Amino acid sequence: MTTALATLVVDSRCALGEGILWCDRRRVLYWTDILAAELWRHDPDSGHTHTWSLPAPLGCLALGEDGRLLLGLAKGLYASDVEAQLSSRELSLDKLADVEADDPMTRINDGRADRHGGFVFGTKSEHADLRPAGRFHQYTATHGLRELALPRVAIPNSICFDATGTRMYFCDSVTPRILHCSYDAATASVSDIAVFVDLDLTGAEPDGSIVDAEGALWNAQWGAGRVVRYLPDGRIDRIVAVPAPQPSCCVLHDDTLYITSARVGLDAAALAMHPLSGGVFAHRNERRLARDIDRVRLP
Repeated sequence: MTTALATLVVDSRCALGEGILWCDRRRVLYWTDILAAELWRHDPDSGHTHTWSLPAPLGCLALGEDGRLLLGLAKGLYASDVEAQLSSRELSLDKLADVEADDPMTRINDGRADRHGGFVFGTKSEHADLRPAGRFHQYTATHGLRELALPRVAIPNSICFDATGTRMYFCDSVTPRILHCSYDAATASVSDIAVFVDLDLTGAEPDGSIVDAEGALWNAQWGAGRVVRYLPDGRIDRIVAVPAPQPSCCVLHDDTLYITSARVGLDAAALAMHPLSGGVFAHRNERRLARDIDRVRLP
């Protein structure tokens, strides 16, 4: 096992940075500040950063095959040509689907494109006691919204897929473990749910994940200030320390791991100790580990 340290690349100070993506076509990063209802865009080559305000919290996002973004706002999925709106602070949105419109106590949280042009995401419980009210869904242009037969959750996270697209990883962040299951994109069916890993550090909560070109899973661990790389058999291969206690999501581009983080819930003393919280961090690997980012087929 090796250890490393991530360094700050964007001092974004997001309340709840999440859902980071790399777009090879644009050579830019996108991510969300969920609580601020903002979409962020950063160009590492120029150093330019742009933000858009949204009408509701943005829980997750995905790249569309046609260049648009899929945006998972609190109670619906939308598409937007964000690159055509770089001169604006607000985005024009096209609704794709309402999500759990009959339940005011859930909102969209984590989500990832699958390997077959679809999008899988979960809804978070908004109940004060975090009762497991959230569900997992698949969206495709052909079938629209279909619920996955997975257990109800409080805080769905860690959604990602292996190279074949037939193995799905996911978690409920209130429980310190990551699960996996068989996934059939064509029928939106899941089976053979099992534990992938139990987290080894007390107080760590599994958050966003990504699978790399070697089949290893990188998981941002909230409360632990680290991202952990797990080999396909669940063994820990690498730990990347983050100078912020609440890393939330990660993505790979070429040989670089990018990580979002959050400030929410940190008091003045904690922020004084970790002033970079809410920023985007990066760690450079010794070799290229990124795989192609999956894209969603949009109508």
